[in-house]
Amino acid sequence: MFTILSKEDSVRGALIVGLHEEESINIQDERLKQNVDTYIKRGDVSSTYKQVATLYFAEEGLPEKVYVVGLGARASMTQDRFRKAAGHAFQKVQKDGLEEIAVSLESVRGDMSREEAAELLGESIVTSTYSLPTFKTNKLERPALTKLYVQTDQGGDDLLSFLNKGEAYGRGVNKARDLVHLPANILTSTRMAEYATEMAKEFGMEIDILDKKDMEDLGMGALLAVNQGSAEPPKMIVMKYQGLENWTDVTAFVGKGITYDTGGYSIKTKTGMPGMKGDMGGAAAVLGAMETVGRLQPKKNVIAVIPSTDNMISGDAFKPDDVITSMSGQTIEVLNTDAEGRLALADGVTYAKREGAERIINVATLTGGVVTALGSWMTGAMTNNEAFYKQVQQLGETKGEPIWLLPYNEDYKAQVRKSDIADLNNSPTRKAHAIMGGAFVGAFVGDTPWVHLDIAGTSVAESAHELGPKGPTGVMAKTLSGFLIENS
Repeated sequence: MFTILSKEDSVRGALIVGLHEEESINIQDERLKQNVDTYIKRGDVSSTYKQVATLYFAEEGLPEKVYVVGLGARASMTQDRFRKAAGHAFQKVQKDGLEEIAVSLESVRGDMSREEAAELLGESIVTSTYSLPTFKTNKLERPALTKLYVQTDQGGDDLLSFLNKGEAYGRGVNKARDLVHLPANILTSTRMAEYATEMAKEFGMEIDILDKKDMEDLGMGALLAVNQGSAEPPKMIVMKYQGLENWTDVTAFVGKGITYDTGGYSIKTKTGMPGMKGDMGGAAAVLGAMETVGRLQPKKNVIAVIPSTDNMISGDAFKPDDVITSMSGQTIEVLNTDAEGRLALADGVTYAKREGAERIINVATLTGGVVTALGSWMTGAMTNNEAFYKQVQQLGETKGEPIWLLPYNEDYKAQVRKSDIADLNNSPTRKAHAIMGGAFVGAFVGDTPWVHLDIAGTSVAESAHELGPKGPTGVMAKTLSGFLIENS
């Protein structure tokens, strides 16, 4: 997908260059620079952030087409602003029907290192040009932008590894998007387990798929209760990647894998149910992260645990007032069958601890409360270990997946312990709804360092954007994988 060009290599097709405010354009080819400067002086080109001007040249030795992308003030450039500017330019190129493009690295990177800019280019070309598959019979196929030439004036075969690293992050995001997009009649728990098995085989990971009998033997009464009303069997998907000699220092990614959520007997409204195929967004993020881990092979150990089922209604379905026993042995009074994700996660985190996890990050489209609190711009988080959370939060900021910490203290912990007949209840109050969901999961984590990520608001984009289409975002795939890769 990537080729490095030297400053002596001519670009005959199309080229992207960048322009910062109040600066001349940084192009080594003097003749091309003079031609572009002419357009700048005439006001045909703007340095305004994300503005893209298309210039055409017919002179021998010059690119036929030059895209000048405005980068704004150099001091304002961040990794995420760079991603979005590059993504916007790549989308413009793809819309014009091009299948390959060159980028002048020195003109776009500003104060970033060549390596950092290369990684971001590799990531953004993959995520920004992604399109959702459809089931239409008369599909309109458009050209895909599949080739990127990176022109640098300092040599750069070493840049290929950074371009490939960025691509690996992008592929993980797109894997998560693919899965969230699939309808629930296609992406059942069984099919998700098959996807995970295929991935594990491709990257040489260990895979174990626990079926209903295995869950019964292990006492996973919380996950099994959610599955009671379904005709589809549940699956506990367990993937292990071992990058160290011994199975120590293990990080667990636990993703909510509810493939469709009707709410059960606490049934959702007719307007609240469409879109619930995406209630496995946490599982998708975990599988996307494992895709990136498999591609980049960090020297870390990680276990991915995905408790998966749908939440349906039948004569066998679990009901409000039921009392169930989780894998941990703790009993739970069910007050709301639409608070099912936290039940699945309870057995998921318990199993991760059983398999040696020394720290846990769980990801889930868990509550409407987090959407009310933070909208679609921030993922909500809770933790029992501030130092661990800070590592995750900083990765999220770097990867363009911002996170906001919600409070978690004894007052909140006490609410999920309020039951006259069981150890816990699964839905104590509508107050602090997002926190109640996380606090319930926290009751099964114990002292293991833990970060809870509620992506109910950030897992789907309501409109197309610079880094992808309307629909699934693949959020947290980069943060999860980056936690391992950037610290290995």
